[in-house]
Amino acid sequence: MAPKRKPARGAAEEERDPDGMFRGVSAFIVPYGVQPRRLEVWKQRLVQMGGRVVEKLDKGGARAGVNHVLAMDAKALLRELDAAWLHRFRGSAVSFEWLEECLKSGERLPEHKFTINYEEEFKPKKAAGNGDSGASQAAKRSKMSPEDPGDQQRTSGEDRGRDASADKGSGVETRPNQYASSQSSSGDTKDTIGSHGTFDIELDMYVQVLIHELHDQEASSGGPSIYAPADLNRNITKIFGRLIEIYRGKHTLHANSLIHCLKVRTISLFGEVWGVGPATALKLYEKGHRTLDDLRKDESLTNAQRVGLKFFNDIKQRIPRHEVSEMEKLLQDVGKDILPGVIIVCGGSYRRGKASCGDMDIVITHPDGESHVGFLHKFVQRLKEINFLREDLIFSIHSVDGTDSGVDTYFGLCTYPGHELRHRIDLKVYPRNRYAFGLLQWTGNDAGRSDAIVNCHTEKDVFDALGFPWLEPHERNL
Repeated sequence: MAPKRKPARGAAEEERDPDGMFRGVSAFIVPYGVQPRRLEVWKQRLVQMGGRVVEKLDKGGARAGVNHVLAMDAKALLRELDAAWLHRFRGSAVSFEWLEECLKSGERLPEHKFTINYEEEFKPKKAAGNGDSGASQAAKRSKMSPEDPGDQQRTSGEDRGRDASADKGSGVETRPNQYASSQSSSGDTKDTIGSHGTFDIELDMYVQVLIHELHDQEASSGGPSIYAPADLNRNITKIFGRLIEIYRGKHTLHANSLIHCLKVRTISLFGEVWGVGPATALKLYEKGHRTLDDLRKDESLTNAQRVGLKFFNDIKQRIPRHEVSEMEKLLQDVGKDILPGVIIVCGGSYRRGKASCGDMDIVITHPDGESHVGFLHKFVQRLKEINFLREDLIFSIHSVDGTDSGVDTYFGLCTYPGHELRHRIDLKVYPRNRYAFGLLQWTGNDAGRSDAIVNCHTEKDVFDALGFPWLEPHERNL
């Protein structure tokens, strides 16, 4: 195999526009608090648009021609650079939001709105009795405008935790995870948000998405899933901080990604309902539906979709292998009573040897190539009489009139004898000359089927794949 071609080095430099909007910007980027991939993209964009990235900074004094320092916030900035260095620095220390907004708007924006005021980190926190009470601190916070991203960045969970300790009359700083018990701070923040607009109806869903995110993070890190006060308070602080970011600047990338996350989750949920495809799920979302209960009230659903919604939880339950085996035997016995010699095979994950199945894919034919015609209708009727088939989803007969390659189809719900739990079942009746292809299709899986596909781009490719000698068109008059 020929070695893969490596991308040419310096591709970013080749595309660099020396007169781009970041011309003259020589930036040192503080990496803390940003995903590495996002950081790499920002660096590439800055360089492509005329800027320069300084990877290493001499913190002893020389600034290597740096005129911009970009960081997530004041804490990240001070984690990398000390205050003495920053006092000597004559350039701009701005948040990443400046870079984001420039890229979104397509022009270089003024930097003063995005300046990181790191000196706020050194101001002492006064106790409640010293004239600068928690209430006055809250009043100052309520004056911050949503157009000031720098201030927005500084209103972190840790800052709120320290304000909460001031309200309690203590000069000792409170840890961020203690913030959850501070009613005064949460009340102040509520006023702040209220001054810029009321909470909209999707607040609860934002919270749910955030909780899912934090739960997933905890699970992936091996943390406990049971109630743990310290972790819970930490999560509440994170959730509250993110909500403030959303409601004080809904145009930010974080808010947009969160809305997108909510949309994807909801559409994916709707798509799990039988009969609801991606396009329908999107339409239902755009109509304002957010839960399965919302869908139940929608009069536009088809009968099959209503059945899928009614038995949503049943259908999601996997079927144990031994139950599938017994139901396959039942189907074979009923089928042979109607049509001796009929071939009935359960495909899907059952045929692949899995311990459980999501549904049952039944492939049917008859060796004589003719007796299968009209069999499915009789078969379904008998299965309904013994209370095996319970609800219909799709039923189409093509073998009688020879349409659709003569393949008959039934999709519906069935029950294991003696149970009421619904399971999905598909019945496909193929002519004998198409049975092998149907069995391959309904045995799966998708990866295995794709491996069985032979790509043929010319007539000769088809002949070669089938092992036939190539015949020119004029040689095919056999």
